Amino acid sequence: MSAERDSAVGEQGSDGGRKTAKAAKTAAAGASAAAREAASASGKRAAPAKEAAAGKKAAPGKKAASAPARKAVPSKKAPAAKKAPAKKPAPLKKAPAPRKQLVAPKKATASVPAAPAKTVAAHPRGESRTALVRRARRINRELAEVYPYAHPELDFDNPFQLVVATVLSAQTTDLRVNQTTPALFAKYPTPEDLAAADPEEVEEILRPTGFFRAKTKSVIGLSKALVEQFGGEVPGRLEDLVKLPGVGRKTAFVVLGNAFGRPGITVDTHFQRLVRRWKWTDETDPDKIEAAVGALFPKSDWTDLSHHVIWHGRRICHARKPACGACPIAPLCPAYGEGETDPEKARKLLKYEKAGQPGQRLKPPQAYLDAGGRAAPPLGAG
Repeated sequence: MSAERDSAVGEQGSDGGRKTAKAAKTAAAGASAAAREAASASGKRAAPAKEAAAGKKAAPGKKAASAPARKAVPSKKAPAAKKAPAKKPAPLKKAPAPRKQLVAPKKATASVPAAPAKTVAAHPRGESRTALVRRARRINRELAEVYPYAHPELDFDNPFQLVVATVLSAQTTDLRVNQTTPALFAKYPTPEDLAAADPEEVEEILRPTGFFRAKTKSVIGLSKALVEQFGGEVPGRLEDLVKLPGVGRKTAFVVLGNAFGRPGITVDTHFQRLVRRWKWTDETDPDKIEAAVGALFPKSDWTDLSHHVIWHGRRICHARKPACGACPIAPLCPAYGEGETDPEKARKLLKYEKAGQPGQRLKPPQAYLDAGGRAAPPLGAG
């Protein structure tokens, strides 16, 4: 029984063993399959893990790559940004530049016409200040040779007669005054006499000079002022002379220059006309003309300069029709051609001694007579 059991057990054991082996093999196979499946599963799981790890590692790599890329991009953008600011400032810089350029031309164009205007006023050929001074002084030298006998064209024996005659010369000719004053000074030889004169009698004497009522008031008034303020003597200072009735700067300089030997510029209508024609100045106010012209010459030349210019204006460079063709300073004159340029026709326009006619003074200086000048006829002589 035991043997049978053993055998049976054995048999059963052997079969069972086979079966067990097979089962074991099967189990092993299943286990290995399970293991493979587990391995494959784990591999699959590991793969995502690896992929995740790789992704994580790649992510930093990408981040690192992207970081430089981003850095690179900013760096590229940075220059662009730098250029952009550069461009922005550039337009800003350029914008001001054009604005400045726009403003500058405006100033330039505003100043450019102004400069030529002043230059043209000085001389149409763009004459410099130095050239203007030289030309002005040369004109004066030329006129001194043409009129070496130039002198004040009012007859007078003393400062009182000169100041009265100069006041009377307003709005009339020196010739007319010279023909009128002999009778006036014969009756009223001193300031005291004229200050006490009957106005109606004085008016009758001064009638030929025009504006005789106003002139009578002026000469009687200045005579009273001389008696009351200066002891009957004509003062030798500009500030005192201009205080006298009817006496302005022009009259004062005539008196100072010709009665006291003190330099002065006489800005009468002839002087004003000629200095503008010669482009010495473009001023129209007598005081400004005096200052502008005075700056071109030494003070010692002022009195003779006045005589030269006035004489030339009365004899050759007339107001309406200058005798350009007979003018000795034509090459120096910017206004040449405004008058008659034909020499023969121009000579017919000359006046006084230049035309062989009498001058304006009844009692001219001997130098004038020696130069061929002729004395003017007295009033009523025809």
